[in-house]
Order: sequence, then structure tokens, then C-alpha cells
Amino acid sequence: MEYYNYIKSLHLIFVITWFAGLFYIPRLFVYQIEAFHKPSPEKEILGKQLKLMTKRLWFIITWPSAILATIFAVWLMILLPSWFQQGWMHVKLAFVLLLFIYHYKTHIYYKQLQKDEVKVTSNFMRIWNEGATFILFAVVFLVILKNSINWIFGVIGIVVLGILIMLGFKLYKNIRSKNPDA
Repeated sequence: MEYYNYIKSLHLIFVITWFAGLFYIPRLFVYQIEAFHKPSPEKEILGKQLKLMTKRLWFIITWPSAILATIFAVWLMILLPSWFQQGWMHVKLAFVLLLFIYHYKTHIYYKQLQKDEVKVTSNFMRIWNEGATFILFAVVFLVILKNSINWIFGVIGIVVLGILIMLGFKLYKNIRSKNPDA
């Protein structure tokens, strides 16, 4: 157990870098989708650069971070199996499963855009970009509070956060419609 804090630190570092990738890649997808609708040669120049940026982010930062965060999480669970008996951990693991689903679906969007298959709008991708934020809020509150009952208040907070994000999204959309360079 003397190395527990090292493993916990490494887990946290890779969770942070994993989320950094998950926060940034949908934003790159937004730019990629918008570039797809631009005239030539701008479309090709931007598209090529954005594909390279997303490829590097996805395979050099995001995927390795997800794998390493998972390895260190499993290691922590082996060191402290009593966590499996705590309600907050069950809820946290449900959110971690949701995070893996979000990551996998983001990977599908990545593969589509790498093949110039634009199946969603840039507005959809802006909303998609907030998915990781909701999961992060839920997991952080669960880990810090370690109480699945207080999690109810966290859910209320997440709903309020979602409403605020949607209002901000609509406000920004209105600003952009009046000033495309905003």
C-alpha cells in the first residue's frame, strides 16, 4: 500500500488528460464539419489540417490516456476491493461505463469525419461536446462526497448545469448568426 498514492496520482493524471482529449476533439469536429461546407480550395486545406490534428489528439493523447486511466483504476480497485461494497462506487462505475460509451461514439464520429462522411451538424457536435462535462461533474462529486445519497443533489446540479449550457449555446448561436466571426 506504500505505492497507493502513486497509483492514485497516475490514475488522476490520465483521467485529466483523457478528459482533455474528450473536451477538445468534438470542438475540432465542429471545425471539420464547418470546413467541409466551405468552397475549394479552403475546404481541402482546412480538412487536411483538421484531420491531422484530430488523428494526433485521438491516438497520441486521448486513447492512451483512456487506457492508462483504466489500468490504474483497475489497479486501485485490486488494492481496495472494499470500494465495491460502497453505493457511491456503483454509481461512479455506471458513469464510467457511460464515459466509455461516450468515448466509443466519439470514435465513430472520428472515423466518419476522417472519411469525409459528415452525418451530423456542427450544432449537434457543439451539444455533443458537453457530454463529457456532465460525466466529469457527476464523477468528481461522487468521488469527493463518497455518498450516493448526496448524489441526488449532484443530479439536480447537473440538470441546472445542462440548462445553463443550453441557454449559453442558444445565446452564442444568436450572436454567431449576427456576427459570423464571433
